[in-house]
Amino acid sequence: MNAVVELRGVAKSFGPVAAVQGIDLMVEEGSFVTLLGPSGCGKTTILRMIAGLTPPDSGDILIRGRRVNDVPIHRRNLGVVFQNLALFPHRTVFENVAYGLKFRNVAAAERVAQVRRALDVVRLPDLGARFPAQLSGGQQQRVALARAVVIGPDVLLLDEPLSSLDAGLREEMRVELKTIQRELGITTLFVTHDQAEALAMSDKIVLIHGGRKAQEGEPQAVYARPRTRFVAGFLGHSNFLDGRLDGREGDFAWLAVTGGPRLLVPAPARPTADTVSAVVRAERVSLRAEPGEPGATRLHARVVGVDYQGTTVRYFLDAGGLRLQAIDMIDGQPLAEGATVTATIRASDCVLLLDEDI
Repeated sequence: MNAVVELRGVAKSFGPVAAVQGIDLMVEEGSFVTLLGPSGCGKTTILRMIAGLTPPDSGDILIRGRRVNDVPIHRRNLGVVFQNLALFPHRTVFENVAYGLKFRNVAAAERVAQVRRALDVVRLPDLGARFPAQLSGGQQQRVALARAVVIGPDVLLLDEPLSSLDAGLREEMRVELKTIQRELGITTLFVTHDQAEALAMSDKIVLIHGGRKAQEGEPQAVYARPRTRFVAGFLGHSNFLDGRLDGREGDFAWLAVTGGPRLLVPAPARPTADTVSAVVRAERVSLRAEPGEPGATRLHARVVGVDYQGTTVRYFLDAGGLRLQAIDMIDGQPLAEGATVTATIRASDCVLLLDEDI
């Protein structure tokens, strides 16, 4: 597929602070790519450089193969939705959506037709005469989206547009936004710190940490096979297994956890230091009776904490000095603190982490 947006070695500093450090990125035609990371990691700076609001110190930004480092925002053909939406309170919904078309010399009759199409796309066909203050939060989000897409942009840039919504509406708009993006086939670059949004909406996730790209790939791949402790810790609930290798057993290796038990993990593909770190997701720690299988370790554990979450429950366990989290579906009453259980961890569910972290 063709790259609509490409970054080559892009960097940006603010005084002594290196906000973005040598980022390479490709956003392909029609894809939904998410920049994910904690506050202050550089993801919004990357978006602002693509938009033309912040100049890069070095590197190249290309849109449809054209270098745009020195091209102002109004000549980049971008649709942008910011966290605060930036709707004009004194203009109607129709006027807000039509605003960008006026500067593109679109004839009045065609403007009306395009605005109506955009409002149809965002499911607001009858609200053109209202003002932003007369709309709900979700409707305001849709107006901002309609204003961004009505111009037919090469790429849609979304900077945490759902963060101001309450949990229920945020989930609803997450589904709606992805549906609209698919219907239009519009190339989208989305910025968020919310892992659930990134996993649910993205074709590709790019995790940013300390101004650098920590890992990128399809959501399932990044979640299931994190490369570093940061990635494993930022996405989902993870158990870190730190210790030393203590012998092999076929395709597996015994890991003696520091201050805890031994358990099987995948054998390293290449020679490595005796001291290693592995990760296993909390939902992969099973508390149900399972037949023994090669590569599985069964640990006797005690429940030391219970985090009830409705359909699931997260247990905090002590397995011979190893603290574990296990997420399980609710089946009757949750286990009580102090209960004893057998926790099963399959070696195939453990991922060895790289020595270096970023």
